[in-house]
Amino acid sequence: RFCCSGSAESLRNKIHVYRILDRSCAVLRSGELPQSKFFKPLEDAMLPAGSFNNRVAFITGGGTGLGRAMTTTLSALGAQCVIASRKLDVLQQTAGEISSRTGNKVHAVQCDVKDPQAVSRCVDQMEALTGLPDVIINNAAGNFVCPSERLSPNAWKSITDIVLNGTAFVTLELGKRLIQNQKGASFLAITTIYAESGSGFVVPSASAKAGVEALYKSLASEWGRYGHRFNIIQPGPIRTKGAFSRLDPTGSFEKSMIGRIPVGRLGQPGEIANLAAYMSSDYATWMSGAVIRLDGGEYLSMAGEFNELRRVTPDQWKMMEAMIRSTKGS
Repeated sequence: RFCCSGSAESLRNKIHVYRILDRSCAVLRSGELPQSKFFKPLEDAMLPAGSFNNRVAFITGGGTGLGRAMTTTLSALGAQCVIASRKLDVLQQTAGEISSRTGNKVHAVQCDVKDPQAVSRCVDQMEALTGLPDVIINNAAGNFVCPSERLSPNAWKSITDIVLNGTAFVTLELGKRLIQNQKGASFLAITTIYAESGSGFVVPSASAKAGVEALYKSLASEWGRYGHRFNIIQPGPIRTKGAFSRLDPTGSFEKSMIGRIPVGRLGQPGEIANLAAYMSSDYATWMSGAVIRLDGGEYLSMAGEFNELRRVTPDQWKMMEAMIRSTKGS
């Protein structure tokens, strides 16, 4: 912060700096971030064709958004995929579209992850169709923005039941069966960057996602002896229809999100899908208990107290440096 004492000319200079800084912020809020040209997304599968041949992948929330993207990539790499969620019609449409595109079978199995009996029935059905999976991706989630003083017990429960309890029910049901059958597997959870820091206005999600990370890090230590790996991806903001309709209903928040991402753009579903495929593949068998942040640098950008100074132009720095040098005393 600048001191407000000094001559009239000095005060005019300071006011001018404030104004040009505000104009810089407005440009960033508009989404015009030229550096994004250096960071173009590449969403084609990065692993060799056939990397998941003869493998079965189970993806919760696989009908839409990130789940659909991960299913598409795994299927393209040879996996036989099973996708699960509550909406069977959406699953069936997605399964048919991906199968037509990749030539590999995608099965749709209805499952409400909040219900442990429904999870057990889903796994029974999957076993009959494909056998137990080699890859498990816990992606099903729910979220909405809300001031915490307005949260009802049902609102809290609806999110934590899907995110934390749902992940636990799927993981424990499959883990027990895999252990009994002496079969190894890769488990992957999709959380968020604020699982680590916490965040206001999404408190149920932040709490539940943090619980998922504790669950996976705990099981990475305990169940490695059974041939199981547990890893976590923390995505930054990615535009998906379902998430953005509940988290940014007016569309105005997206501009401020882009302004704090150093690479100057939102993420793409295919970028998460490529990372998920790698972490679930035989190329990453020494990776367990890892938490990988994929966010364009957003988390660290928000954490640094002086990072907003990146908005200052070279000319503005010259003016500010002159003001700093002219400051006397402490």
